[in-house]
Amino acid sequence: MAKYEEEKTSILTSETLKVHLDKADKTPPSFVLLVGPASSIGKQWYLENYEVSIGRSTNNGVYIDDRSVSKVHAKIFIEKDGTYIVDLESTNKTIVNSQEIKPLERVKLGNNDQIKTGNVIFKFLDKGNIESVSHKKSFDRSKTDALTGAFNKGALNDYAPEAIKRSDLLGLPLSLVVFDIDHFKKVNDTFGHAAGDCVIKDIARLVKDKLTRSEDFFARFGGEEFVIVLTGSTKETATHVAERVRVSIEAYNFMFETKSIPVTVSLGVATREPKAQSWKEIFELADQALYKAKARGRNQVAIS
Repeated sequence: MAKYEEEKTSILTSETLKVHLDKADKTPPSFVLLVGPASSIGKQWYLENYEVSIGRSTNNGVYIDDRSVSKVHAKIFIEKDGTYIVDLESTNKTIVNSQEIKPLERVKLGNNDQIKTGNVIFKFLDKGNIESVSHKKSFDRSKTDALTGAFNKGALNDYAPEAIKRSDLLGLPLSLVVFDIDHFKKVNDTFGHAAGDCVIKDIARLVKDKLTRSEDFFARFGGEEFVIVLTGSTKETATHVAERVRVSIEAYNFMFETKSIPVTVSLGVATREPKAQSWKEIFELADQALYKAKARGRNQVAIS
């Protein structure tokens, strides 16, 4: 994961500040996780619907995997005059700024209020708060790969348990496509590392923009290896996706400093039927299928 040095001094021109303020003015209210599961600290949820529920069930708009939180713990209402929270008779109560609120009673939230649900603590940022814009940008950086803008390995590891729970809850299959660039060392040795970086960026852009749906989860796992998580997709569908990725990359004209770079990828596919495999097991199956594709001559799809 790329590390970012914190700037000691930040000087904004008046024009840049105006852009930030314009963005903030359009920003909906949000919740930021202050205390809770370590992998989710700093996560931000924009409250863009009239009603948003908070709880341990994956169906909630603000989903938090902590046993101290009830399945549906509280509900947030967005009104013209502000944002309100209601405790839904939760087991471990809802507390706003150290004050326990009565079940089913609406309490209006103020900017920077702290909301405790069980052992989990959120901060509320009101509509138009400029901190909301800067926080989202900072959090996104920690979850995305610096070179490609795709999710990184850490984000994938955070997403995996949620994907497994959703598969079980909804009774849906969960498929993985794991792929990497064939003979990538040869690309670097022949054209240079800058060319290799260019190839990786172009592949990520192609997959994100053209070959996956908005509900798919696409990550750079490391080096030249990538992962696509396809919730609700059968093995047949995932195989079609993998083949489309393979064909599209082989046909793409990768260029660096007027030089054309031939690129192919090998891909492995695995599917988890509901309650059949853990994340570790399904990932290993997809990875084994990837190596099977390599052993068979590369530039092909193998299925676990």
